Amino acid sequence: MLLKSRSLQLRDIESKMKGASSYDDWKKAALEHDEVSGRSDWKQKRESKSYDYANIESRLRELRDLRCEGDNVGLLFALNEGIHGNMGGMGKSALHEKAKFGTKQLIIDYVDELVESLKHISTLPDSDISREDKLDFFERASLCFGRSALMLSGAGSLGHFHTGVVKTLFEHQLLPNVISGSSAGSVIAGVLGTHTDNELRARFQDDLLLGQEQALHEMQSGAQRPQIDVNDVHTMLNAMIPDMTFQEAFELTGRMINVTIAPLEEYQSSRLMNAITSPNVLIRSAVLASCAVPGVFPPVMLMARNVYGETQPYLPERRWIDGAVTDDLPAKRLARLYGVNHYIVSQANPLALAMMKSDSYWLAPRGVKEVVRKAGREWLRSGETFSRRYLRPWPEVSKAMNMFYTVATQDYTGDITIIPSFGFVDPQKLLGHLTIEEIQALVTEGQRATWPRLEQIRIATQIGKALDAILADHGNHDVRKTYKLRTTRR
Repeated sequence: MLLKSRSLQLRDIESKMKGASSYDDWKKAALEHDEVSGRSDWKQKRESKSYDYANIESRLRELRDLRCEGDNVGLLFALNEGIHGNMGGMGKSALHEKAKFGTKQLIIDYVDELVESLKHISTLPDSDISREDKLDFFERASLCFGRSALMLSGAGSLGHFHTGVVKTLFEHQLLPNVISGSSAGSVIAGVLGTHTDNELRARFQDDLLLGQEQALHEMQSGAQRPQIDVNDVHTMLNAMIPDMTFQEAFELTGRMINVTIAPLEEYQSSRLMNAITSPNVLIRSAVLASCAVPGVFPPVMLMARNVYGETQPYLPERRWIDGAVTDDLPAKRLARLYGVNHYIVSQANPLALAMMKSDSYWLAPRGVKEVVRKAGREWLRSGETFSRRYLRPWPEVSKAMNMFYTVATQDYTGDITIIPSFGFVDPQKLLGHLTIEEIQALVTEGQRATWPRLEQIRIATQIGKALDAILADHGNHDVRKTYKLRTTRR
């Protein structure tokens, strides 16, 4: 009877979580759920087979003792032994999915102590630890710890889901500085990279990020256009993204935005456009290319500024199409360019959602699923080699098959993947005009999908953000100057 009563209570709380109108309301209900379900006790209990709790507890005790004793040299030595985001497996997703809110208190205490120890070292007078030694340590720690990136998938008209995701991250000061986008995701990345925090704050107040004004105008005028055409895309991009190059945008906001584009030609490779690889390319043209869905919109020639600031074609012999076709989530390239080793993914790609949904119906251990997935990708890659060799007499068929292989063999998830509650989408809406109500519903869905991940993101990024802030305070971590120097040398 008691068990049945608790089950009903949990269902009522889950209903409150689902219907929450704000993050605070959702968090309150989530904490209540953990209390009733017993997960609050689980969070307080340090023992678990999912991570090396003994090692983390030992490190936590050592750092606390050294800081309390005032042994600053010993504390620096202990910190030099390594600062890792996944020490002892504490970053495992399973540890953040057990409870509705938060994870093991030991992990939270350890991260908090690391941050306090870093701040303590940074504020010591040079007579205790020299400025050179401190800077050397913080630069190495930042390099070893890495940084987080937000990757926004291709999504067609579902891209409004990303608006809710980035709005929530922005409001809680958890929006990474490294952001990539493909197709509809590239529009969001372009907006984030070309607007200051104050400008974004004003846009987010009305949820205006992807051309809602245009949709409202069409509804008021009674226009009925079921499918978006290339003129609509041009209009939206002109309204949402200023006439800026990647370098100009980076100098304005400090955000390292990246746009994925795919080549129209079969033997060309995809590109990741940003302030390092293509500083003078105009962001709007790169975003337009990333949104050029094959067979729907025409391929795009990129535009850039020359040395005199005049607009001219960039690689005029090349044409580019939808970036999601070849590299929806460019994790490896972001790792190489920016030292990224932690990925937050906002995933609204209909194909990826369908694959993830179908995967949930397959009752098998996670390890078995991963082995089968990898084997399937290798099989498809072998098929691509076969296609290239035997379909050369039919170039259009060969191109279509190669496109299928690149789409099917991609990885569509990250360390933290934020997805909508729906798995399958009406194909007619993917490239169609949405009503204001439909847009607002997608934005709200993005917000609600992000709430359960916020605490995990906060814990995972807390140390990296502290290192960035410390280096900035010491005047030795101005990323804008660093990347300006890199692009000037190109």
